[in-house]
Amino acid sequence: MTKLVTGAAGFIGFHVAKRLLERGERVIGIDNLNDYYSVALKEARLALLKPYPGFRFERANIADHLAILGIFARNPDISGIIHLAAQAGVRYSLKNPYAYIESNVLGQTVMLEAARQAGAAAAAPPRFVYASSSSVYGGNQKQPFSVTDPVDRPVSLYAATKRSCELIAESYVHLYGLKATGLRFFSVYGPWGRPDMAAYLFTDAIVAGRAIEVFNEGRMARDFTYIDDIVAGVVAALDQEDGGKPHKLYNLGNHRPERLLDFIGIIEGHLGRTAEKRLMPLQMGDVPESFADIEESRRDLGFEPKVPISVGLKHFIEWYKAYHKLA
Repeated sequence: MTKLVTGAAGFIGFHVAKRLLERGERVIGIDNLNDYYSVALKEARLALLKPYPGFRFERANIADHLAILGIFARNPDISGIIHLAAQAGVRYSLKNPYAYIESNVLGQTVMLEAARQAGAAAAAPPRFVYASSSSVYGGNQKQPFSVTDPVDRPVSLYAATKRSCELIAESYVHLYGLKATGLRFFSVYGPWGRPDMAAYLFTDAIVAGRAIEVFNEGRMARDFTYIDDIVAGVVAALDQEDGGKPHKLYNLGNHRPERLLDFIGIIEGHLGRTAEKRLMPLQMGDVPESFADIEESRRDLGFEPKVPISVGLKHFIEWYKAYHKLA
């Protein structure tokens, strides 16, 4: 049977596809290779997947229902969908809201409809695992964030679209008997990470001798979660046996928020350089702290983050230097 991974040229999608291929799965990877960030980085990730005999790449936009339905029609053996493609980034949603509605809301609908139609033509619909985000918790003051907390007050359009994805999945599960699992990711970092995220942004600026912008004057904390831990949670969700609620939501986080200034300090230590810090106010759409309650993930998925931030950032910086050919 075949697994389909959307966003396969993206950060998390690449690592998930690689893990599935390493255990012998056949994988169809979908990505539109948009230019939100470096296309060269996306192509470099794909270049590591293409030598696997079980991998096939389809360049397509998840919001293009005809293209997506065509992929499913050509591959009736798809037994699992890991839907990770999305327009990411809280801050960019302030500049280009339409991209978020198209990729996140319409894209989720297209993928669920494809799963529904595939299920109608087969003995059972493919299992559907999709990416949500810790951003759905909005301005909640209670910490840690639990999947039972209210999520009806998003503070960014990005968060609103991710919550919309959860609600659309709930409706498809109710109407058509799909099995769906939504994963709320918390600040994922690691090798092959996105250039618009903290680890890459800070490392890149420090290496180039540029000042880094430290929002909320450094009074921020994030539940930074290493990519290998996230991948383990995603694959466990795909492999989860049926039972319980047909639509499940889980937090995938480190369960240990790190102060932003400490995070920067670890990067400085690994680089052997001190960052010039420009203290800035809290940016619109941001929240000062994220902290994941992972009890449900531990219980149902066996999820247990293993990589401490000092080790994870060391691996990231080693990759960064190798990728950019730095001594």
